[in-house]
Amino acid sequence: MALTALSVGGFIFHTMTYFKRNMSAVWRAGFAEKQVTINGSNIHYAEGPANGLPLLLVHGQAVDWQNYARVLPALADHYHVFALDCYGHGRSARVPEKYAAAALGNDLAQFIREVIGETAVVSGHSSGGLLALWLAANAPDTVRGVVLEDPPLFTTTLPRAEKTWNYVDLATTAYSFVQSGETDFVTYQVRHGKFYTLFKELQPRLTQSVLTYRAKHPHEPVKLFYMPPVMNELWRGLQTYDPQFGVSFYDGSWNDGFDQADALRHIYVPAVLIHTNWNYNEAGILMAAMDDKDAEQARTLIPDVEFVKVDSGHGFHFEKPGNFVQIMVNFLERVQ
Repeated sequence: MALTALSVGGFIFHTMTYFKRNMSAVWRAGFAEKQVTINGSNIHYAEGPANGLPLLLVHGQAVDWQNYARVLPALADHYHVFALDCYGHGRSARVPEKYAAAALGNDLAQFIREVIGETAVVSGHSSGGLLALWLAANAPDTVRGVVLEDPPLFTTTLPRAEKTWNYVDLATTAYSFVQSGETDFVTYQVRHGKFYTLFKELQPRLTQSVLTYRAKHPHEPVKLFYMPPVMNELWRGLQTYDPQFGVSFYDGSWNDGFDQADALRHIYVPAVLIHTNWNYNEAGILMAAMDDKDAEQARTLIPDVEFVKVDSGHGFHFEKPGNFVQIMVNFLERVQ
């Protein structure tokens, strides 16, 4: 009984304090938050100590730069790290006219030129991986090497996108929220999103827990003591997420002027492609960023790529930070 109580208590402590503990390590490592205006729009970012080549980290949809907290201190031992909030996330500007890979990528290229001041290694996760791809192919003067961490290659383009989890859950919910006229996306998402159906018989309790917490703490991210950090991290990111960003994946405007296959052919710097676990559900919906065929197609298109298949969920750098850091440290041998 005592061991069980101790185990439960440890889990609760871990899940309720993970973010504070991770960020404390980030600040001790010497990171500082900053703001810059690029092409008329504000970008919020964090910069670490100048301990090596510049590294720009580009997060995925519905999180922010702090989603990298678990890997930032270790990366800062080897790189001069810059981690930013994409538009529509965190403390960067909400500019729906720039919620497309080409428009956002153009501003990220300018960020590298103006703020970093030299070519950088660029690592992007999920939609951030698509932005890293865009940069490598379209702004080669800014990129020294590129790491594509489980990007949704070929799966954000309509009509293929309609059979992906991102489309049926986040993108569709974001679109319907914008049409609804409601003002709190977090409560709307828990009431209408497909995500909570994954919990089956636990769905009613989980939904009510989120709504209750939100009612008591309307200006704070939802945080439930019985859910693991990976779940609480999703709610933390939604607190500052602009649903209009999701609309760009619903209507396909994210890919305006962006041919992913052509971009992959035009990566002329060293590259790493990281592919995580995937599956299709009973309805034929891809419950991941890409399947093995997508990953293999991308692998054959990139001229100089190291392909890494990992046993992890989509959020590899968050779920297995040590493994992600090792990949990034090894990559230095190819880009120095």
